[in-house]
Amino acid sequence: MDIEIIGEDQYGSEAYAKLFDDIMSDLDKAVLIDRVQLTLEPATPLFIFSIVLRAEPAPKSIADVSNIRTDPNGVHVTITQERYAPEILRSLWNRYGRKAVYQQTRFDLDVEGAKESELNEMIISSGEDDRREIMAAIWRAMPEGIKNRKTLISGNVITVVATEEILQPEMIERGRKVHVSMGGSEDV
Repeated sequence: MDIEIIGEDQYGSEAYAKLFDDIMSDLDKAVLIDRVQLTLEPATPLFIFSIVLRAEPAPKSIADVSNIRTDPNGVHVTITQERYAPEILRSLWNRYGRKAVYQQTRFDLDVEGAKESELNEMIISSGEDDRREIMAAIWRAMPEGIKNRKTLISGNVITVVATEEILQPEMIERGRKVHVSMGGSEDV
């Protein structure tokens, strides 16, 4: 994740870049983010957080995040993206029951009575869930006391314009310009 800070306080900017990176990493969102631009103007106060995701959030199936193969009694699943492990397990339990899902290791599962084609189509995460989680992570990274926010989303770019004061039209316009410069659409 490439982080660019725009602000007058060099020490504060460096510390904030590390804080943002730590929060995104702790919440397992850093892997989804390609590029970040943070505008920090505490004196105004104005904060513009714009991120470019590696890909536009889309629904994920078990096949998107694991390797699946047919076994004599069902299907073997090897989870390749750890962050989806809990949802895969929950989905398999809901569909086949706990007794039919044998967990060999944390990432290797045998599903008795399942068909590979069924697992290939099982959706475990909607794109909206990812977007909502990323938004929550961005808000968590913002300074305390932020009351007013405007969120701009288009494609794989999310920009949040925030202030403690009244959100002025010129602040929103600055955020819109940042959003476009990061690859977002002008019509947000």
